[in-house]
Amino acid sequence: MNIPKKKSIIILHGIFQSKAFDALSKRKVQEVFVLEGRPSLESSQNTCQELLKRKIEPTIIADNMAGFLFYKNLVKEIWVSYQSLGKEGALCLIGGLILGILGKTHKIPCRAYPSSGESLLLGKPKEVLYFKGIKIAPGGVRGYVPLVEWVPKKYVTKVYE
Repeated sequence: MNIPKKKSIIILHGIFQSKAFDALSKRKVQEVFVLEGRPSLESSQNTCQELLKRKIEPTIIADNMAGFLFYKNLVKEIWVSYQSLGKEGALCLIGGLILGILGKTHKIPCRAYPSSGESLLLGKPKEVLYFKGIKIAPGGVRGYVPLVEWVPKKYVTKVYE
């Protein structure tokens, strides 16, 4: 992988409908980074498959890596998927809010596209205590796994329907 250039990265997070990927492929983008989307990894797996179908080579990053990319001034756009839309904002996969806040703070546009599916509100505690069937937390630890969160409209630059 080449070192990304200043403001060259589009960050994608969520499970998007095909039309979002089609719009992205028409833009001939260079750098697409995809958040891993723990605990299920479903969003990164789905997004990467769709990008590869369109001959766009994605880079997967740990969710907490997004802040570093903003700090280094590498992000040019954020794309999040939403499950439902209201006058005051959108319901997105967990991680959408921090991306919106980072975007607003760094003056980077955050675009919201419809999701191709819906997620439960909460996951099972076991989903964060284990990774791919391997226990990663010591005994006696509890897990809390919100899967979606509300992103107020002040953090979203443009909504696509």
